Amino acid sequence: MRLNSGKLSRRRVALGAAAGLVALTFTFTVTGLYPAEGSVTGSGHAGARLQRDTDAIHALGVTGVQARVTTSDGRHLVATSGVADRATGRPVPPNGRFRIASTRKAIEATVVLQLVEENRLSLDDTVERWLPGVVRGNDNDGRRITVRHLLQNTSGIHDDLPGYTTPEEYLQQRYDVYTREQLVARAMKHPPDFEPEEGWAYSNTGFVLVGMIIERVTGRSLQQEVTDRIVGPLGLRHTTWPGTSPFLPQPHAQAYQLFETGELVDVTEQVLVDPDSMVSSTRDLDRFFRALLGGRLLRPAQLADMKRTVEVSEDINAIWPGGLYGLGLVSRPLPCGGVYWGHDGGDGGYITVTGVTDDGRRSAVVSMSASLGDSLDSLLRQQRGADTLIQNALCGRV
Repeated sequence: MRLNSGKLSRRRVALGAAAGLVALTFTFTVTGLYPAEGSVTGSGHAGARLQRDTDAIHALGVTGVQARVTTSDGRHLVATSGVADRATGRPVPPNGRFRIASTRKAIEATVVLQLVEENRLSLDDTVERWLPGVVRGNDNDGRRITVRHLLQNTSGIHDDLPGYTTPEEYLQQRYDVYTREQLVARAMKHPPDFEPEEGWAYSNTGFVLVGMIIERVTGRSLQQEVTDRIVGPLGLRHTTWPGTSPFLPQPHAQAYQLFETGELVDVTEQVLVDPDSMVSSTRDLDRFFRALLGGRLLRPAQLADMKRTVEVSEDINAIWPGGLYGLGLVSRPLPCGGVYWGHDGGDGGYITVTGVTDDGRRSAVVSMSASLGDSLDSLLRQQRGADTLIQNALCGRV
């Protein structure tokens, strides 16, 4: 998820406050409840409630929706709604792949905390120690910014990511390739938003630096570290790195962006700005978050560090009401009591919303293959629709 001080982001409008409804016309609609891989989907009230919540998201104008829920007794429910392709009307695949954008932040943070556990890195290490001279200029100073600040979004580093705001810009820029160094250099042209730990601001550039630090500490690629530590052990066979390829592996729903002009454009084919972008599935993300919160990826001390939260900015609180930010992990209150954890993501037409209970037993993942970016009102309504599904699932209403 690209968020930038409550303003419209360059690629995806930040999910802001208010209300509204987008009226869109589709060729036709297909809805259905499908069994998850290796399990039998339950019927009756549980499946019907999940299907209603999934259909409600589609009814907002979201082209395609797939949702996966794991119940506390280990059942897997998968629901889909809408179409995968407006041109052909083919149904949304229940195991479709999609770009997960900022949901990857939780995965990167997990790798960092594993390195802390191995005494190869400290959360209090400065950026300067591992990346000397990289964070400099315009009052940016890597000697004052720690790894914890980066993971917590309290570094103050300003975001300045390239991207598009119109269909014409999308066509012009969709194959542009950027390196991490180029993205960091763009940020260094701006003064920091605040001194480290004196504020909170969503910083994608901060997590670009996290990836660079992981590689400097280990001497291996970020992709290899994530593969060996998380993807391989958990059997996340749908999780891959597209690199500079503008295409996604099959099956997948087409990704659509609703621009401020009111044009709904297929934006599936593009190279994402983030060179570390990942593709995954609801199955794999469900498995990752349950393993993380269930204590299977981190020891108790490191998981406690990850769950030590700070308040977010006022504009982001409008997106995540009651939300608190840990180390690449977001906490939000459940309407039935307690909190849940996860990390949302959105870019390139796909929006991902996740949630898992504190004990890791119950979880839900929603993938939407359209971003209603014509206004903050529309995006907030889209976010609220996904939040409702997640919260109903985690409160045992499905």
